[in-house]
Amino acid sequence: MAGRVSSARSGIITLLTDFGMRDAFVGIMKGVILGAYPRAQLVDLAHDLDPQDVLAGALLLRSAVPYFPRGTVHLAVIDPGVGSSRRGLVIATRAALLVGPDNGVLSLAARALGGGRAHALDIDQLVARRIVHAPVSQTFHGRDVFAPIAAHLAKGLPLRSIGPAVDRIVELAVPACRIARTQIAGEVIHIDRFGNLITNIGADDLAGLASYSPASLSVSIGRERRERIDGLVPAYASVPKGALLTILGSWGQLEVAVRDGSARQWLSARCGTPVRVTVPATR
Repeated sequence: MAGRVSSARSGIITLLTDFGMRDAFVGIMKGVILGAYPRAQLVDLAHDLDPQDVLAGALLLRSAVPYFPRGTVHLAVIDPGVGSSRRGLVIATRAALLVGPDNGVLSLAARALGGGRAHALDIDQLVARRIVHAPVSQTFHGRDVFAPIAAHLAKGLPLRSIGPAVDRIVELAVPACRIARTQIAGEVIHIDRFGNLITNIGADDLAGLASYSPASLSVSIGRERRERIDGLVPAYASVPKGALLTILGSWGQLEVAVRDGSARQWLSARCGTPVRVTVPATR
């Protein structure tokens, strides 16, 4: 995971978890961070992801990291392997520091930031130096490990104090779409809180189709009962209320949506639901 890294620190720490806001987990992590670094600026990215949905967390983190100042610490805790032999990581990139478990949740953001240098957390050393306080819970590393690490990094803790550099980390791969001359076969990879279906088909994929234009595009979605949508619109408001539409969303990916409604409910869709894009064949 080679790449240039930055030693800058902005004092900003973002938090991304699947803990929700019903329990006190997120608030406790913030208390730990502020106890170690009272001047930290805390930013909540998201906490209401489906439990243990590592890919969703990785996608959301990737979507967010380009918009923060250089030297931000991004803390992501979606950790179904907590208490197991999985490692904790810090990945130092040119623009940011990423903190979390080595289960792929950091990998897409690291790749989007141009790669970097990964360090595995040496828990025994961190406890000995009182950066991490013992005893360390087997069920809440967000509180006992990752929150204090993020706080100390934001204060300027050097990476050599974290643990050894590692050559490989767990990498997630977004499902690839299959591209032919006049069609693309893809799938839904994320569903936002509005019920919009975000696909793995990007703007560059569409532009590579023969005779592509927004008006010529036709999208079908679903398995048994396929819905067909013709044309790509520039805005949700381009269609009447309650109508299906396709649009290039803020991630630069093809989305299927319902104006003022939920495409998830309309189509009974979920992650993995197939999506096919076609354009007319040229002679």
